[in-house]
Order: sequence, then structure tokens, then C-alpha cells
Amino acid sequence: MTTIFLLLGSNLGDRETIMQTAIARIGERVGEVMRASALYETAPWGGIEQPAFLNQVLEIGTSLAPEEVLRLILELEHEAGRIRYERWGARHLDVDILYFGQKIMDTPRLTVPHPRLHERRFTLIPLAEIAPDFVHPVLNITNRKLLEICQDEEPVALFRSV
Repeated sequence: MTTIFLLLGSNLGDRETIMQTAIARIGERVGEVMRASALYETAPWGGIEQPAFLNQVLEIGTSLAPEEVLRLILELEHEAGRIRYERWGARHLDVDILYFGQKIMDTPRLTVPHPRLHERRFTLIPLAEIAPDFVHPVLNITNRKLLEICQDEEPVALFRSV
């Protein structure tokens, strides 16, 4: 069993319901949802005018390989109505693999740890909430410390505790 961390985001439609449905399906298809952060409302990333996001981090226990997890989350995004036509554009559901245990990999389809997680408060705040002492396997710094030194100044507001 490998502990992985996923970031969920939604800024179209009924964001909360979309994310609740995604969590249930992740639990059914990917592995046991061990912990979930609060929901945070966050500014969109990438300079594209669009609605605010809801973001949440999940800690999952899985026996699947990274590529299989990627396939399943892409399937979930598609089922939720995501169409990939603009990088960092608006979407019903976005699921990113942040960490896959201590695995380090960089392939054309998947890079873990997520290459920009340490640059984004919307990722680090919920991640540090549920796994403050998890050590980034490349940077050798805890999530708590990554949040402390993050230079991103975009607003992240608590939307709802879980």
C-alpha cells in the first residue's frame, strides 16, 4: 500500500457536489480516502480570467501503480465534464497527483512529485493541513516549511471545514 496525495479543484458548476462525487469515486476506484483537508476557495492560477476555485487535498492509500492512478483520475475528470482546451483554464474537475509515496518519476505523461506544488499556496495550505511533516522527496523539505517559504501571494480562504 502506497500513500499518495491528490489535489482536487473545481471552478465550474456546483463545485462542492462535483468534488464530493469525485472523492467518492476516488475511494471506489483508486484507494481508501484516509484524510481530506478543508475546502479552500482560491484565486485561479495562470492569469486567465475565470471563476474562483474550490481546492482540497486528499490522502489516499492505494495499491495501484502511478500510471494506473493517472488513467483513473483522467477518466474521473472526463466524467465530470472536463474538456482540455486551455492550459490552466476553467474546469469542472481537476485532479493532480502531488506525491506518490516517496517515488520520484518524470515521464512524458506524469511527473511526481508534482513539479509546481511548492510554488502554489492553493496546494500547500491544504497539503500542510493534513500532512505538515511529509517530506518532499526531491527538495527534502516538509510541507509545513514549503508553505512558510512559498512566495505565492494569491489569496486562499477557508471555504468549509470537513
